[in-house]
Amino acid sequence: MAAQAVLSSKAAAFQARAQRPAARRASLVVRAAAASAEVPDMGKRQLMNLLLLGAVGAPAVGLAGPYALFFVPPSAGGGAGGTVAKDALGNDVKATTWLATHAVGDRSLTQGLKGDATYLIVNNEGAIEKYGLNAVCTHLGCVVPWNKAENKFMCPCHGSQYNAEGKKIRGPAPLSLALAHCDVNDDIVTFTDWTETDFRTGEAPWWN
Repeated sequence: MAAQAVLSSKAAAFQARAQRPAARRASLVVRAAAASAEVPDMGKRQLMNLLLLGAVGAPAVGLAGPYALFFVPPSAGGGAGGTVAKDALGNDVKATTWLATHAVGDRSLTQGLKGDATYLIVNNEGAIEKYGLNAVCTHLGCVVPWNKAENKFMCPCHGSQYNAEGKKIRGPAPLSLALAHCDVNDDIVTFTDWTETDFRTGEAPWWN
């Protein structure tokens, strides 16, 4: 009887040990199933990525617009679609006011196309000349001053020289100063692009 009791006890213990791994496996299966249920499928992940991209992209685009416009030079429309000339204080140049303080032969700087420094010329008839001269040297971009005593533009940076009409007469500058049409509309001086032949050289305008 004692032997049978021992055998029965051993059999019960073996059976209990055999059942434990099955219980553990069942627990692991349940946990794995629960974990897989928490992981979103591919469609949900793509949707979340799109929502995240939209949330970040919309403000970025909204900020990029004004930032890009900051680098665009301001321009004011003239009567014929040109750019209004501005004086040193940023005021519109009015022909009557300008001519009252600038004599025949005067060449003074204004703000012209694309915000570039541009010479406004008073011709021999005491009127504003029909063209303006971009003051940027064609060598390395210095602003070229007018030398009244020499009757020519003389670059202080590297010695380039231009005649009274802005035509190159001495290098190292390779080209003449750029031209712009200059018109007076309702007493307001305006500049427009010069796209015709350069009257000084008979060649196509290099600045277009």
